[in-house]
Amino acid sequence: MQNTLMTAHATDVTSATFEHEVLEASKTVPVVVDFWAPWCAPCKVLKPILEKLAAEYDGRFKLATVNSDDNQELAAAFGIRSIPDVMAFRDGKPVSHFLGALPESQVRAFIDGVLPKPSEIEQARAAALRAAGDAEGAIAALRSALALDPSNDPARLDLAELLVEHARADEAEALLDAVRSNIDWDARVDALRAAVSFARMRASGTTEPTLTAKLAKDPADHAARFALAELHAGAHRYREALDELIEIVRRDKEWNDGAARKQVLNIFNLVENDDALVSEYRKKFASALY
Repeated sequence: MQNTLMTAHATDVTSATFEHEVLEASKTVPVVVDFWAPWCAPCKVLKPILEKLAAEYDGRFKLATVNSDDNQELAAAFGIRSIPDVMAFRDGKPVSHFLGALPESQVRAFIDGVLPKPSEIEQARAAALRAAGDAEGAIAALRSALALDPSNDPARLDLAELLVEHARADEAEALLDAVRSNIDWDARVDALRAAVSFARMRASGTTEPTLTAKLAKDPADHAARFALAELHAGAHRYREALDELIEIVRRDKEWNDGAARKQVLNIFNLVENDDALVSEYRKKFASALY
């Protein structure tokens, strides 16, 4: 049996520790997993290369080794049929892999390919600043991320979201116009465009008493109700906004080419982290639709 591997940047992993040592850890730093076995000669060639690079990169990635003989269910779960099989994880998911004992130059290129790019590092720094309440610092970091990589649309979306939150709707809209269509974030783009509309409604001077007075005279005034919903959403009163939009759907599902239905979905995307609110209003929305 191989001696237990345990260094600052490398460790042996089992089925019991895989979730913590690999999946959770990869949300902070890339984890490179080496599936090996004691009888495997190529594994013995590759292992020193991986350990050397783990030490050289000094924490930019973590090396985890899995004895596939002792952890057969884990190896099977990841489709390991030939070893060594090296698999890289980021954000809890496998993102790349290679088979066999590659030379050091190719292993280095593989690792470089899974490390966060400078733009992504700035984007992550922005997220930390935002979580700490430093919005201007986060905005600056996201601008830096885009300067480093103008193709980083996820950073562009993060920046647009922050700008909307701080009443800079025109800047946010310009950023959204530059985002390329992609199934991974098209729904978020739509939601942020809706947020721009909410922000503009709030800044328009339209008042809640004016709109509620219109609805008191004519409950079927869907344009007034829609504007009221946008006014609520602009103030982050999403529950009230959803109540008004779902009332429009209940009265006229196809009003204005389904505008109320679309706006409900946009708000669901904007508040996706509020599971209780989304769950409650998805049921109400379904009831209004069907």
